Parts: sequence; structure tokens; C-alpha cells
Amino acid sequence: MFVLGIDPGLSRCGYGVVESTGKNLRAVAAGVIRTPPEMDLALRLAELQKEIHALIADYQPEEVAVERVLFQVNVSSAMATGQAAGVTMAAAASTGLPVALYSPNEVKLAVAGWGGADKQQMERMVQSQLAITKPLRPVDAADAIAVAICHLAMRPSAALAAAKKQ
Repeated sequence: MFVLGIDPGLSRCGYGVVESTGKNLRAVAAGVIRTPPEMDLALRLAELQKEIHALIADYQPEEVAVERVLFQVNVSSAMATGQAAGVTMAAAASTGLPVALYSPNEVKLAVAGWGGADKQQMERMVQSQLAITKPLRPVDAADAIAVAICHLAMRPSAALAAAKKQ
């Protein structure tokens, strides 16, 4: 199973591709899509959409997982992050891929075992689960990898719930 994890953002949108083979996880790619703040908003969103389509074409994930935007102190930052998340979801859905959303607490719980884990704990757990020796930089890439790991951890329970409904 190949999963593309996204930590949405307009200036920095983290992405991570994780492969799951049984219980083994492997980081395939991680990075950040950047859009310049001085560029027109619509053009930045279009650039983000283009880059998400390119990632999907390059890595051919089977599913996409996006971190849900729940709360940010700065309203304009929250709006931009929400717009970036929407463009990301639409780009993935337009290719026919299933898209799942996870709250930050769900990601922390699935990866670190505690919904209140801090950045350092999350980073160590991502490194541990993927046998990575150095921290992923920028941190948005590590966050996106964590979203993909969360999806892989949550997916079996979602599949079981869907099977029980039938």
C-alpha cells in the first residue's frame, strides 16, 4: 500500500509517501511544496494543485491522507491552510483516489500513542517507525509522513467497519 500524506499549507505544504508491506513501513519520499507569498493567491493555489497532481503522477499512491485544519490563532493563516487543504483534496479526488482526513490529535495518537505528543516526540516516533537516522527537514515533511503513517494505522479499522456495514 502506497499512501501520500499531506500536511497542508500555502507557503509550505508538506508531503510524504509511505509504503506499507505487511507491518513494515518505508519512507519513499518526503518534502515540501513552496509557493511564494508575493504571488497572487489564486496562482499559488493553482501551483499547489499542479504540484499535487505531479506527486500523484510520480509516486502513484493508492490513497491520500490529509491533516485536517482544526484551529489556528491567526485567522488569515487558518484560511490559507484551509484553502490549501481543499485544493489538495480536490486534486487527489480528481484523479479518483480516496482521500481521508485526520485531526492532529488522531495523527499523534496513531503515531506516538498519545494525542498530546509534542513535535519532538512525533519526530522520534516517525524516525523509529521508519528506521530513519536523521530528523526529516523541514518539519512539514515529517508531519506529512506522520499523516501517512496515521492513515496506514487507521485504515484496517476503517476497512473492518465498512465490511461490518455490508
